Amino acid sequence: MKQRAIFLDRDGTIIKEKHYLRDYSDVELIEGAIKGLKLLKKMGFKLVIITNQSGIKRGLITEDELEMVHRKLEELLLKKGVAIDGIYFSPDLPIEISRTRKPQTGLLKKAKEELGLKFRGSYSIGDKKEDIEMGKKKGLKTILVLTGYGRENSGEIKPDFVAENLLDAALWIRKNFLKKT
Repeated sequence: MKQRAIFLDRDGTIIKEKHYLRDYSDVELIEGAIKGLKLLKKMGFKLVIITNQSGIKRGLITEDELEMVHRKLEELLLKKGVAIDGIYFSPDLPIEISRTRKPQTGLLKKAKEELGLKFRGSYSIGDKKEDIEMGKKKGLKTILVLTGYGRENSGEIKPDFVAENLLDAALWIRKNFLKKT
C-alpha cells in the first residue's frame, strides 16, 4: 500500500540557512523542527527531503561534502528519535534546463517510485516559492514556513497555509488531517 509523505525542503525549513553549506559541523536545526517532524511521523507520514544543491555544479561543495552534511543531519535527527525516509538533491544550476531542480518535479517522481509513496494526501513544506510551486504541480497541499527565506517569499505565492515553523506546519496538518478522518 502506498503511503502519504511530507516532502520537505532542507535549508531554511529543517536546518538553519547557511549559504552553500559544506561543513557538516555547521548543521543546526531550526527551533520546532524536531517536534514538528515527530508529530508528522506519528501521523504516519513518510519524511522525504527534496533539496536544490547547485553549489555542486558551481564548484562550491563536493558531493562527498554534501553526503557528510546529510549524514550529520540524519544523525542529529535520529538522536532525537526522528528517521528521515529519503533525501533527494538536484545539483543543477538555476539557468539549466532541469527535470530535478525545484520547482520541477523530477525528484518528487523519483521519491514516489523508490519509496512507494502517493501524492494524494501528501504535502510539500518549504521556505521558498519553488517548494510551493513544485508541490502544486503534483496536487500536493503546500505550506510555506516563515523560517529561512519564508518571510521574503510570503507575498509571491499562495500556499495552502503559512506556518511560523515546522511545528506550526505539523499542527496545521494534524488539525486538517483529523477533520478528514
